[in-house]
Amino acid sequence: MEDAIRGFGIHIGVERNLSYHTRRSYLSDLRQFREFLLKNGVDKSADVDQTVIRAFLASLYRRKIKKVTVSRKVASLRAFFKFLLREGKIGYNPAQMVQAPKADRYLPSFLSIDEVFSLLGVKFKSDVSGLRDRAIIEFLYSAGVRVGELTGLDTANVDFSNSLVKVRGKGRKERIVPVGGPALSALKDYISSRPGTGGDTARNYAGSPLFLNRSGSRLTPRSVRRIIDKYIILSGIGRKISPHTLRHTFATHLMDAGADLRVIQELLGHESLSTTQKYTSVSVTRLMEVYDKSHPRAGGAQKS
Repeated sequence: MEDAIRGFGIHIGVERNLSYHTRRSYLSDLRQFREFLLKNGVDKSADVDQTVIRAFLASLYRRKIKKVTVSRKVASLRAFFKFLLREGKIGYNPAQMVQAPKADRYLPSFLSIDEVFSLLGVKFKSDVSGLRDRAIIEFLYSAGVRVGELTGLDTANVDFSNSLVKVRGKGRKERIVPVGGPALSALKDYISSRPGTGGDTARNYAGSPLFLNRSGSRLTPRSVRRIIDKYIILSGIGRKISPHTLRHTFATHLMDAGADLRVIQELLGHESLSTTQKYTSVSVTRLMEVYDKSHPRAGGAQKS
């Protein structure tokens, strides 16, 4: 089965062009499933049926694994056995009819406008690291990019003259995202402070990472999370957030200000509009404001 998993890894990387993180999650799920099979005396993919898969899921439930994680594992198994079916290694897909659990609905947290200003109002150091950290936070809120997209940016991806940035998202799909003036200004300050630029912010290096660590290498998503943790504490906001919280804050503030949902979808790089609808949350104030302006009996009900 390990050979089959390796073949599947090549398939999802080359043929399906899935992102690194998705490939890593799928392969991790499959190796966990393989360990379960070995413990239960099943050593061939052809011996796997729906009963075996349901037993695997039951073991996950007993460990109180989150429903969203279990759903991903079901998706991993479906894709894996679909691949084996296509390759003629099995006669049917045993995971096809296995039902994934319904994910719990939740609204991701986001910062209020006042909290964003508190975060950006922190006194950043004037050295390279401080200027970099400010640029990162400004950019995350201004462009709404994923943390992996942020760390994957090269200096040449930023078009300062047109206030745009070229972002490579999931599945290596590229999109163009506008960037606000404060974020661009923070980026210029940071780039001009980096060794070797000579203060020239217009000098772009092909393949040169936009955000660097102290050793001059590309910054990692984990490092960005540490940076956010540091400034959240300094801001006094009083609750833990992640870089993804700033992405959700970006989308929520746009929606609250009346931006079209499909525009937000394009900016976020979502393939499906339903993903954007789940991702963005409209404040109660905004809902009541639209209701009062739009419903013919809203005003009358309040006056009576």
